[in-house]
Amino acid sequence: MTKPVIIGIAGLALEPAEAELLREHRPKGVILFSRNIRNRLQLTDLIASIRCKIPPDGVLMIDQEGGRVARLKSPLWPELPPAALLTTAQAAFAHGAALGAMVREAGFDVVTAPVLDLAYPGASSVIGDRALSHDPEIVAQLGASLAEGILSHGIIPVMKHLPGHGRAMVDSHVSLPRIDAQESELEADFYPFRINYKLPWAMTAHILYTALDALMPATLSAPVISRVIRGSIGFEGILVSDDLAMQALRGTPAERAKAALAAGCDIALYCPGDMAGNKAVLEALPDAA
Repeated sequence: MTKPVIIGIAGLALEPAEAELLREHRPKGVILFSRNIRNRLQLTDLIASIRCKIPPDGVLMIDQEGGRVARLKSPLWPELPPAALLTTAQAAFAHGAALGAMVREAGFDVVTAPVLDLAYPGASSVIGDRALSHDPEIVAQLGASLAEGILSHGIIPVMKHLPGHGRAMVDSHVSLPRIDAQESELEADFYPFRINYKLPWAMTAHILYTALDALMPATLSAPVISRVIRGSIGFEGILVSDDLAMQALRGTPAERAKAALAAGCDIALYCPGDMAGNKAVLEALPDAA
């Protein structure tokens, strides 16, 4: 049995208290960031120590896309361009293959890419050049090729951020974006995810879409997850929340995690690595098969 949560850890090595927490509560996995990575040998040792504590089917996840979202950094690892510079299916596949090879060699199972959000002029730069294009058809096609490249190295891609983050005028790391577009307008945002609905994992957006749910952001919205993400988009795979520590959400870490799972997320993601938050989230969640 495992807890349906992926957590971050604090530093470059697994602390004894963290090791005990992983052993006792058996989360689905651990996500690593730049704060956890100094060099190849250190990373190999850290991952080995984590694997000893999580369940056999647990995962090691990394937030790596290319461009400004890179936790495995040059010169130790290849530097990949931002998605906006990928203009052909061949380039997108090669990018995904390079990303998949890099994270597999480093010891990971899951990578949070591709970004299938649309690029909207004037929107928050939180997406910006992470988007493949402003054109839904191009994003759908290049995103599929990028994901295929990742999968070619046995790595699980996570498409994000459902049902679409591109229109957001503020950064959801800082505050809650509100999108007032009508549902018919949002069809363009849904399209790349709908075309890629068979991908194995996807990530939600901490965004309030007033036409879909006037009260709750997508991550915490049963109507958005059931009717849009699972319904009109048709996604049937593993749905993981975006980082529940982001300032778009309210409540304690445990309250946020329980609300995300109750709304329909399969896995809660809590990234900061603080012991108190990790402990609260793990203790609050039930075991999952």
